Amino acid sequence: MTTFSEGTRLSAEEARVVGALAEKQLATPDYYPLTLNALVNACNQISNRDPVVSYDERTVAAAIESLRAQGLAREVRTADGRVPKYRHVLDEALGLSKAELALLCVLLLRGTQTPGELRGRTERLYPFSGTQFVESALEGLMSREGRAPLVVKLPRAAGQKESRYAQLLTGEVKFEEQEATAGAGAATTARASRVDGERVARLEEELGALRAELEGLREQFAEFKRQFE
Repeated sequence: MTTFSEGTRLSAEEARVVGALAEKQLATPDYYPLTLNALVNACNQISNRDPVVSYDERTVAAAIESLRAQGLAREVRTADGRVPKYRHVLDEALGLSKAELALLCVLLLRGTQTPGELRGRTERLYPFSGTQFVESALEGLMSREGRAPLVVKLPRAAGQKESRYAQLLTGEVKFEEQEATAGAGAATTARASRVDGERVARLEEELGALRAELEGLREQFAEFKRQFE
């Protein structure tokens, strides 16, 4: 059986596939392992994903085969033997506790996050009692005796109250890239706020016009009514 080399970098597709497998194992064990079709849907779901992707079956199949070759996933045959299913072995290959697996899973699926965000987003996967327990598990992922770290703590960017953490399975994270991502997020928020402001202003203008029209109709009706008094 192939053993995963911890210096190996996963592609974005491989990271999404193995992260989706880990998520379904922890969140919905009754429906795990996953068929290829279910795995495609798990990769492409809109909720709890950043970025949102649209992988086709061929892309996911290629990623799962690569993960199997690296010793991070396995094929499971059903009782009737007709539909193969797939499961991850991240915890076995990397020596992860359930808490560490939950954190790594969410980092793979949603990118860099703060301990507070991680605690909220791992709620269905592992019940952390407090943010300090999240930070303790993150420390375990960073300080692995005799093994490569799986997570890195990023320098706190200007205006941020909490440090953010990133997974290293897809390679080193450059601080400049993180700042650009944060800046893009701020710009998106500002743009959304501006659009919302314009939308409200337009609605208020339309409402004012409707009120004026209604008042005109009332006056016309009152004038019409007086003709019969």
